[in-house]
Amino acid sequence: MGRSRRTIPEELLLLALDPTTGTTAQPQSLDLGLAGAQLVELALAGRIAPDGDRIAVVMPRPTGDPTLDSALELLRRRGSPVRAVHWIGGPRLGLRQTYLSHLERCGMVHAVAGQMCGVLPTTRYQATDTAISREIRSRLDSAIRTGVPPDPRTAALAALAHAVGLGKHLYPGNEGRSSRSRLRDLIRHDPMGGLVAHAVMDVQNGVAAQPRRSPATAGQQGARPTARAVTEPGRVPMQPRRGAGAMARAVAH
Repeated sequence: MGRSRRTIPEELLLLALDPTTGTTAQPQSLDLGLAGAQLVELALAGRIAPDGDRIAVVMPRPTGDPTLDSALELLRRRGSPVRAVHWIGGPRLGLRQTYLSHLERCGMVHAVAGQMCGVLPTTRYQATDTAISREIRSRLDSAIRTGVPPDPRTAALAALAHAVGLGKHLYPGNEGRSSRSRLRDLIRHDPMGGLVAHAVMDVQNGVAAQPRRSPATAGQQGARPTARAVTEPGRVPMQPRRGAGAMARAVAH
């Protein structure tokens, strides 16, 4: 995979990067979103494919992108399809920092060293070319404004931006309410993006340990509201439900 095109994880992180503070919005849920964005990018590259709510490796050949290839190799080692919600909710500690360092190596951001309270060392990141961030944002704005179905990459990016809670960062306040709603609606335009976006929200809501019931089963047992309707995208619960197990512990980090 050449560098002529930005990957979805890169674009998601650039969207989350605040040009004023040099920090990222929604840092906890952003790690989950980046894990999901890797899956979408690998699917677009023909390396993996959805199998129901699971992810199967269909071509283990490396893409040439080190961060994506690391995820692809981990998926290959599983040996069998893995549920998207389990993969995204697994131990992905430091994925945000991994991509910040990756963007710095690629020349898309530069690190700015500083101190907090004059003592604690801090690192902030500034985009080296703000035109890139503006172009990414413009694609989302256009899809929201026109209502024209976006391309799969933009649709997946919108789905993940909604899932990690970037809507309130990109379109704040009451005046941005309708844009946030339209951002959420873009999920339906890309099946893979929708799959991973819902998986991201499920992990945040602490329901990763429970397999998704089929509509027929849900009808027989009486459908109950899912936790997705309870917790806002991007908000990681402080007290995950019992049974979320390793998935909830991964989110807490």
